[in-house]
Amino acid sequence: MALTVTSVAFAATKTETIKISGKCESCKARIEKTAKVDGVTKAEWNEKTKMLTLVYDPAKVKSDDIEKKLAAVGHDTPKYKATTAVYNALPGCCKYR
Repeated sequence: MALTVTSVAFAATKTETIKISGKCESCKARIEKTAKVDGVTKAEWNEKTKMLTLVYDPAKVKSDDIEKKLAAVGHDTPKYKATTAVYNALPGCCKYR
């Protein structure tokens, strides 16, 4: 008689909400696409509240790194601001400043 033992480890996920500056559906698409990096299982930005809900594996990605990426594509975060050049390159409908 053989006994098989299977061990399954589930990665601990973290849920965090971060205020991300933006205005429209184009912003929503850009923010969610940028935030959906390896290790992120959910990235949902609410246009009315300006809050991004992230569900991610902190062993694979840090929310700080995601904030940096968002600033790099033109969206201010509490910790990082988009450069003037990047912000000015956003479409007119996306200008929030």
